[in-house]
Amino acid sequence: MGKTLSEKILSAKSGNNAGAGDIVIASVDLSFVQDTTGPLTVIQFRESNLKKLASPERTAVFIDHAVPSPTRALSNDHLVLRQFADETGAIMSDVGEGVCHQLVAESLARPGDVIVASDSHTVTAGGLGAFATGMGSSDVAVAMGLGKTWFRVPESIQITVAGQFQRWVSAKDLILHLIGRLGADGATYKALEFGGDGIKEMTMSQRFTVANMAVEAGAKVGIFPSDEVTKAYLVDQGRGTDYQPVAPDAEAVYEQTIQIDLDTLEPIVARPHTVDNVALVRELKGTKIQQVLIGTCTNGRLDDLEIAAGILKSKKCHAGTRFIIAPASRQIYLDSLEKGYFRTLVEAGATILPPGCGPCLGLHQGALGDGEACLSTSNRNFKGRMGNPKAFVYLGSPATAAATALTGEITDPREVV
Repeated sequence: MGKTLSEKILSAKSGNNAGAGDIVIASVDLSFVQDTTGPLTVIQFRESNLKKLASPERTAVFIDHAVPSPTRALSNDHLVLRQFADETGAIMSDVGEGVCHQLVAESLARPGDVIVASDSHTVTAGGLGAFATGMGSSDVAVAMGLGKTWFRVPESIQITVAGQFQRWVSAKDLILHLIGRLGADGATYKALEFGGDGIKEMTMSQRFTVANMAVEAGAKVGIFPSDEVTKAYLVDQGRGTDYQPVAPDAEAVYEQTIQIDLDTLEPIVARPHTVDNVALVRELKGTKIQQVLIGTCTNGRLDDLEIAAGILKSKKCHAGTRFIIAPASRQIYLDSLEKGYFRTLVEAGATILPPGCGPCLGLHQGALGDGEACLSTSNRNFKGRMGNPKAFVYLGSPATAAATALTGEITDPREVV
């Protein structure tokens, strides 16, 4: 019987003929933590009497969620992580380097890897063809110490994508459309496996956006095959030797198949307070927005900023709408400076934050006031997600966000460009 991507990877990493529903113990190729969940992982590592990391060169510590630190308590958490990395030899990524998921994609993840971390958006690396998933701090601590962990092999849902994105429609619209169809728990502990002719022209940035939000439908992983697009990306990152082709078998068995035609997609938003509460952007025309955020691990990449700069060039943001940009990594920050995107966006009225998670989770830098609404390119819009349970968060693409910053209300980008 043919195997899905998840079955193939977990078979290879466990040494077993793994199929959906099986329990396997698989080797872990990369494990990492970040500064909100990492301190607990460190505590669990030490309380488990684990003496050393199984692979220090494949274990990473990221300080990215509260950077620069806004409070004494968070600064002390950062000290814990720096000390742990120093003691164990783990890779250390400190303030200003960027969001863990973007840095993992740029420098660490490889096709066919098993990757675990104490962060649910670890699934982002599935864009590269890795079985990447978030786990609890205790599980990650054990994986860091033993170099292996157990999984129940997930059933897979095949997402067959056809056609091409139309102008001002993007990967964010694709994944919001899919989550709207599946529901917030419609893929719980399933693997969302993307394929079809429509993915062949999708950039790695677009694949990362889609994989990143697989967890918002409850999925264990969101995974793409690794192909020539993957190879070209790794070569550009100076990691061509990390490439290997990873693809499902032609006769793989899926729990169900969902077909999506990119030619017919329109700009989409998720309304408060759930990600599956989706609507077409044009249906929400006139909804007032006090803040726009472009950034996070979902849409803080270079092409996202290019799209926003293209829409806002020689224009001014609405006077009643704050516009925040949070690039996902230092490299993206530098590239945006070099290409002039930041100049265009700042001239339009944007405020540029340091590379990192910024206001996404409400710790600092852009918390909302009572009754305010934000249009964000992030991945979650739960009540209180951006720091205030009396505020409202809408999710949309970079194009929709830029158009909204321009008009001060939710706006279809096709109407302003």
